[in-house]
Amino acid sequence: MNGIENGQAFLDERASLAMTKANSGGAGTSVSSAIGKTTPALQSFAPLSVVQIICAADVKPQAIRWLWEGWLARGKFHIFAGQAGTGKTTISIALAATVSNGGRFPDGTRSPVGNVLIWSGEDSAKDTLVPRLLAAGADMNRVHFIGDVQHGDEVRSFDPATDIRAMHDATTRIGEVVLLIVDPVVNAVAGDSHKNGEVRRALQPLVDLGEKLDCAVLGISHFSKGTGGKDPMERVTGSLAFAALARVVLATGKIVEGDTVKRIFCRAKSNIGIDSGGFEYDLQQMEISGHKGLCSSYVAWGQAVEGSARELLAEPDNRESGENDNSALDEAKEFLLELLADGELTQQQIQLDAKGASHSWATVRRAKKALSIKSIKTKLDGWVWKLPANMLKNHEGAQGAHINSVSILSALPESISNQGHLAAEQDDEVIL
Repeated sequence: MNGIENGQAFLDERASLAMTKANSGGAGTSVSSAIGKTTPALQSFAPLSVVQIICAADVKPQAIRWLWEGWLARGKFHIFAGQAGTGKTTISIALAATVSNGGRFPDGTRSPVGNVLIWSGEDSAKDTLVPRLLAAGADMNRVHFIGDVQHGDEVRSFDPATDIRAMHDATTRIGEVVLLIVDPVVNAVAGDSHKNGEVRRALQPLVDLGEKLDCAVLGISHFSKGTGGKDPMERVTGSLAFAALARVVLATGKIVEGDTVKRIFCRAKSNIGIDSGGFEYDLQQMEISGHKGLCSSYVAWGQAVEGSARELLAEPDNRESGENDNSALDEAKEFLLELLADGELTQQQIQLDAKGASHSWATVRRAKKALSIKSIKTKLDGWVWKLPANMLKNHEGAQGAHINSVSILSALPESISNQGHLAAEQDDEVIL
């Protein structure tokens, strides 16, 4: 007998007991005088809540159903946060377009085709979202926007804090919705967005909706001001419950290094897969075909990058002058050349050595790029760093003597040894 049957039997027993007492003149009845007038006063019986207990043996295990392997999972709640001006909405639109037309994600994997539902409390569909969808090549027949809510004769704006149930009904009518975007997700919280308990209770219907529809829910948020340098999980605006409740947290950042600007899209957290790595990207403008004079932004994806979100989004060292900045970079170059002169090392070991030598990780990564050092993914040791072949040959020709890193620097091409940073001509990361 399962939990529900046990509960029903218990309720039947309670009801039978109440009727027996009533008929026998026990509690709950009123007995009249000898005249024979009786007035039964059977009290109402409120049904009890029955907790369903499920045996683990009765649960059929299943794998995570990925919309985008490692990044967007069907039936799961995601948070996407970042600095202002990093194009979070544009990236979300790009992901929506990829899902709608079965295109390829930044890592080259093919997306399954499905419908997309978007609610935006900040951007207009006419002049912002639709142009961006067109620029991203979306199948417009598969993208839908949440509009107003009609209740009788009243028409009002959709409120994600109170209208989730009505949205579920509308979504089931669309069918095949595999991605739901809520921008900004803080609007789904009617109470104080800085209180963990209120945020969890407010977001739970959204989490449940994603599970019922088997769609990935992507809630867009921001980084709080003045939180640079902190763990990206701690930078999400509002309560920590936003990031804690999400199974995957995505993040963006804009890194300014001298005259160059680099944008990073990465994973800050994942409870169901890899929680590191990302992609460089750029935001560009284009005129929409067939709509003269209508321009919109779109995402131009770049190369893959490895590392934690904290490392990837780390700001460069703030130095008082360019001379000091170049000096720190040169020291980091010498450090890497000497460290890797005898062969490749794991990134974990390099990080430990860099910390011990008082080199900031952001500067070490700049030195890595300037020296065209490759990152190689191995099965046993994870990511390892290796000097370019020409530098290793110089080392091998040194008759076994330890190469002085300063002499290597002086022997490097001027374009590498003197510049603060240099974009490698080949991909920065290699996966084996």
